[in-house]
Amino acid sequence: MTGFLDAESYARAVLTYLAEPGDVRLGALIRTRGARQVLDAIKAGDVAGSAAQRAMERWRVRLEGIPSAEEVAGFCRSGIRLIHPGDPEWPGQLADLGDAQPYALWLRGTADLRFNCLRSVAIVGSRAATAYGSYVASEVAASVAARGWTVISGGAYGVDAAAHRGALGADGVTVAVLACGVDMPYPAGHRDLLDAIAAQGVIVSEWPPGWNATRLRFLVRNRVIAALATGTLVVEAGRRSGALNSARHARDLNRRLMAVPGPVTSDLSAGCHHIIREWQGVLVTSAAEVIEHLSPLGAPQEAREPAGAAESAGAGESAGAGESAGAGESAGAREGRARTGSRAAAVIDRDELAPETAAVLDALPARGGMGPARVAVRAGLDLRTVMRCLGVLAAGGFAERCDAGWRLRRT
Repeated sequence: MTGFLDAESYARAVLTYLAEPGDVRLGALIRTRGARQVLDAIKAGDVAGSAAQRAMERWRVRLEGIPSAEEVAGFCRSGIRLIHPGDPEWPGQLADLGDAQPYALWLRGTADLRFNCLRSVAIVGSRAATAYGSYVASEVAASVAARGWTVISGGAYGVDAAAHRGALGADGVTVAVLACGVDMPYPAGHRDLLDAIAAQGVIVSEWPPGWNATRLRFLVRNRVIAALATGTLVVEAGRRSGALNSARHARDLNRRLMAVPGPVTSDLSAGCHHIIREWQGVLVTSAAEVIEHLSPLGAPQEAREPAGAAESAGAGESAGAGESAGAGESAGAREGRARTGSRAAAVIDRDELAPETAAVLDALPARGGMGPARVAVRAGLDLRTVMRCLGVLAAGGFAERCDAGWRLRRT
């Protein structure tokens, strides 16, 4: 989309400001009523049903921050474009996410997202990659990119960066799916890398320009990485790595799942071994094996490499919310124990917080303080939910009151 902005595109753009991605209630409303009618209803505060009304309160708290149509068109004229279902560039495979599919996507870069994701592999893994992990991620990315496959990853340190650089070095196309606005250099040390990706591939985000990354947003965006790709390859993922979150999405979406083995003594390979053993992920050791697994008829003979060329991949964030810590007990139940007293901090950790509570925690400042109303705007939740979550966070030792409102608890 260029500087011209139609009503549907503007409505979709505004909805990315009002709701956090993956909100299935909003997705269902858009599916049944259309984006323009849903936006009008949110502005009027008119949605039937008690559950929808609670969600409405959550969306309405951000109404004051929505851009004008001219502002959105200005983004598009500056090199950022917006796509949504029905556009020629929209990847149809995102429909596999159901009502959790993106309302729209913001893009920066030269490559056509839909076309380049038709043959693609997501390479994800640990931020704290070893030399082995970085090497195999870079090598497999370069090899598959040289064969015309697009490399998708998350733009982070470690395996992500190695995968992107490998694809760029082979003059291939790479896609970076971010947990912040496409104009935000996150991490800051990857400004040049992200510019290179935009020049040779495309940067993708569900969040509007100017929005910062939060811990929870990394996990939310992982479903898009998995949905865009033909298959996902994981290397050097710990048991609690964000890469396992991406792998779980790939498994649940019936995408092809692969992992590179590592030393049994390495914590950074424990997640890969779990994928192979428990999730029936395919063990791969080379780019040829990756392509063979992703291609319905196998890799062409000329693309095959000698056995022993160890190449692999991995990326994502050790965002820390990979797997549920306790089988047989929900995160909400564990979180509820935080209400019982000071012992909760020893029972519940950050990875076990319910999504709404985690969103409130992400919104809290480390210094100074913030009133509940401002926290509600930053978290995209209604005030009543925020007050409940603040109580849980305080009981769990994560947050504390201060003169200016609420802040992260000082340790």
